[in-house]
Amino acid sequence: MAKKKRTTTDAVEIVTRRYFAGRKDLNERYEQEVANLEVARKLYELRTKAGLTQRQLAKLVGTSPSAICRLEDADYEGHSLSMLRRIAAALSKQVEIRFVPLKGSRAT
Repeated sequence: MAKKKRTTTDAVEIVTRRYFAGRKDLNERYEQEVANLEVARKLYELRTKAGLTQRQLAKLVGTSPSAICRLEDADYEGHSLSMLRRIAAALSKQVEIRFVPLKGSRAT
């Protein structure tokens, strides 16, 4: 008896099945884009919770407002640990880095 194909209306699952299934290169690029988005979103969130404009944060960090704007852009790929630490220090925070197992991989 043939397996019944599972149907879904979840758009993300449909796109994942159609375009990403078995495509390691696309999956790696997707994960990189998600990471860039998370960094940008977190920087924006921290800055706005502190009640700072991009110009004010830039002055505290010692950079330009356009640099802060780029860091808050999900398409930006040039995040440096030193800049993230400078921003964290200006906002009385610290950067924490964690290594977690990849989805579907064995923990070592």
